[in-house]
Amino acid sequence: MFMCEYNHTVDAKGRLIVPARFREVLGDKFVVSKGLDHCLYVYSNEDWDDFSKQLSTLPLTNKEARAFVRFFLSGASEVEVDKQGRILVPPSLREFAGLDKDAVLAGVGHRVEIWSKERWESESVIGDMDEIAETMDKLGITLTQ
Repeated sequence: MFMCEYNHTVDAKGRLIVPARFREVLGDKFVVSKGLDHCLYVYSNEDWDDFSKQLSTLPLTNKEARAFVRFFLSGASEVEVDKQGRILVPPSLREFAGLDKDAVLAGVGHRVEIWSKERWESESVIGDMDEIAETMDKLGITLTQ
């Protein structure tokens, strides 16, 4: 399970350090894809295989399903960690996520998210936690003491 957040910079060539704690789980090769909210999702190969299998079960006749599959699969790229612990984020993914210089890598359970620091720090990423907590309560997720 991924958790915690790390701040790193994207260098001029588009390389980004992946924290050692994340690399321990992800391995030397893994998948980076477009994510919701204009961030990037990072999956281990095993989790990506599970996710892509779920996508393959969606009906081709459903327009939203086709768009969903297209969004994730066409925007995905396998990346490899170099000897300095960096990955090369493809230009199309850097552009999608607005990654120019400062980045935040956030562990969120079964995936890592890569955010531009500017977007991460904006209120739109987390939102109104009181309102969100009420919604989660309706879904059966409650905070205990």
